[in-house]
Amino acid sequence: MFYDLHIHSALSPCADNDMTANNIINMAKLKGLDLIAICDHNSVKQQLAISKVAKEKGIDLLYGIEIQTKEEVHVLAYFNKLEDCLAFGNEIETLRLKIKNEPRYFGDQLILDANDEIVTIEEWLLIASLELDLDQLTWMIHQYHGVVVLAHVLDRINGIIQQLGFIPQTLVFDGIEIKSEDQRSLLIKQYPWLSDKVWLINSDAHSLDQISDAKNMLTKQDLLNLWRNVT
Repeated sequence: MFYDLHIHSALSPCADNDMTANNIINMAKLKGLDLIAICDHNSVKQQLAISKVAKEKGIDLLYGIEIQTKEEVHVLAYFNKLEDCLAFGNEIETLRLKIKNEPRYFGDQLILDANDEIVTIEEWLLIASLELDLDQLTWMIHQYHGVVVLAHVLDRINGIIQQLGFIPQTLVFDGIEIKSEDQRSLLIKQYPWLSDKVWLINSDAHSLDQISDAKNMLTKQDLLNLWRNVT
């Protein structure tokens, strides 16, 4: 199946305001995608609307979130069940720093319904770090039956290598997000023990035009492998 498992909605302050549930799902279908995930920064408050629209329009969904740890490393968490994602999100709410968002500087944080109407506006800034380190976060994600994917490992300042300088072999995670197969080869050469992880090439889309075309594929076995260590 063709996939893009890292798309931001209008809830993320860095995303366009037209990244609504219907616009995202319609664009994904136009581009021929079968499976997507919306991963907003430090919040799952858009998952209900996305889930409803995805079911209505016949596209498969993983429930997701992009978290920033105490080390300022970005981590993607995916869940098979909406209830697990929402329960995890409720706990994340208690761990976020309460810093008021400044829309003129960071961007709007819109919570929309399945009709793309604004329900409310998230007042607390979503792109700050949580009071959780990497080990604490990965443990917590697994406790909610989710999987851990290191986000944009070789890109952007918030990738784990940019922040820590290396990938700890003791870190318990399930997959790695890259931008190309060349990056995969480079990482395996440096860290041979990564070869058994699941590798994802996502868009990290913040606008509709950035959503991936139908070019990257996952099999059912790949998805089983992603969840193989989750009870």
